[in-house]
Amino acid sequence: MSLALFWAALVTIAYTYVGFPALVLARGVLWRRPHRSEDSVPTVSLVIAARNEAADIGAKLDNLLALDYPADRLDIVIASDGSDDGTDAAVARYADRGVHLVSLPRVGKASALNAAVAASTGEVLVFSDANSMFATDAIRALVRPLADPEVGGVAGDQRYLDSSGAATGESSYWSFDRLLKHAESRAGNTIAATGAIYAIRRSLFEPVPDGVTDDFATSTAVIARGRRLVFAPDAVAYEPPAPSGGLEFQRKVRVMTRGLRGVVLRRQLLDPRVHGFYAVQLLSHKVLRRLMVVPLAVAAVTTPALWRRGKLYKAALVGQAVVYGAGAAGVALADRPVGRTKALALPAYFCLVNAAALRALWNLLSGTPIDRWEPQREVGVHAAAATPSQPSPESSRT
Repeated sequence: MSLALFWAALVTIAYTYVGFPALVLARGVLWRRPHRSEDSVPTVSLVIAARNEAADIGAKLDNLLALDYPADRLDIVIASDGSDDGTDAAVARYADRGVHLVSLPRVGKASALNAAVAASTGEVLVFSDANSMFATDAIRALVRPLADPEVGGVAGDQRYLDSSGAATGESSYWSFDRLLKHAESRAGNTIAATGAIYAIRRSLFEPVPDGVTDDFATSTAVIARGRRLVFAPDAVAYEPPAPSGGLEFQRKVRVMTRGLRGVVLRRQLLDPRVHGFYAVQLLSHKVLRRLMVVPLAVAAVTTPALWRRGKLYKAALVGQAVVYGAGAAGVALADRPVGRTKALALPAYFCLVNAAALRALWNLLSGTPIDRWEPQREVGVHAAAATPSQPSPESSRT
């Protein structure tokens, strides 16, 4: 039994981490589905749901108002989700510059986004977060692929302002994930958009339900409606990393819990008879990868019992001990220079992600929703961080 479980776990791990990415990259080379991309200036509504963002919302609005997009074709709508820190007053100061405040009681991000969309007027909806800064030409880059009537949504490229320290592991992950997004988009659809920057046609918007990741639910609605979701690597938003490992763990638990609930919501997209290879992408990336903690745990439990069966099993046990030991050391030494080296930061990130996945799986199975939370960020992070006006290879992310 231990032998069968070990090999089942190993095959699942190998497919998810190696086989699936290789398949996506190969498909992106061999199978091309180009789309039209032209300069245009449709009316755009940029919507943001904000909860207690007084420290950063001014910098965000200054950033948006400085974008290279015609002011008379852009309206900005900020839905304040019961903020009690002065966010409403900070946004209201921009009313004479075309920024529309929707002041709400505490309703949750999903309802706040729905209210913001209802108050907007643009042909194209652009979504972002209060702590994400756009490159100057980001909106122009986002709307270019919408010149193709088959394209219903465009996922932008989120990048870290700082790829050192606590962000080392995540930056490395997203650099690789960007390659997958390129390949997926070239051959058909990228899986989903990131909440920092994406756009969809207004006609394809569906109200966001509580308890799911809003960017996943909104962007995959495009695919559910028979349109394409493509990746625009030149539509860039910059975002600071989580200030500590503890906050990053909480964020990942929240994102994974809501993400898994989102897949349940969009379970019809897992049918390959209707959605073809996209169903394989969704299953592999959003289900198997998020549930890797299960086969990893099976491998960890069964390998010691197979020690005497040969060198392969000895190597597997030693390899796991090295990875998890390095991960533990990376977590313990995260605030020291040695903990920020890739040798420790990458295993630490791997362990962090899978620990968060285990908690998220428990939340899903126990029916524990995450509908409300408080933003926890370094105060005024944008005031101290210079945002590049154009993308640069050195700061690359998804």
